[in-house]
Amino acid sequence: MMFKSFQEQVTVPISGVIRHQGRINPGRTAALGKPEDRMNLVVKPDLPLLIAGSCSPAVSLTVSAIAVTDTAEKNKEHSAKLFQFLTQELGLSQDRIVIRFYPLEPWQVGKKGTVMSFL
Repeated sequence: MMFKSFQEQVTVPISGVIRHQGRINPGRTAALGKPEDRMNLVVKPDLPLLIAGSCSPAVSLTVSAIAVTDTAEKNKEHSAKLFQFLTQELGLSQDRIVIRFYPLEPWQVGKKGTVMSFL
């Protein structure tokens, strides 16, 4: 019943995101160990993003998930894998990436005319 939603705000030019598009969702799937049919991805490229006083290329990633982002230990592991993926694929340094984790309950996510509690 695992479900994940990613929302990514990127200052990397859209061409950089498109070039890596084929690896973005599979990379996250591998990082969190869940099938693609249980994952959503929203990419908002070319946005102004100020991190640590700089508007250099950066990523702000939001991860919402059921039973996957509910402890510091789990999020530490996810963070390491996602940072590795994002630094390799987008060529960003770790200080230009911010990840926020939000735990969800199955009744908070609707899918296929019901909520995840019943799927």
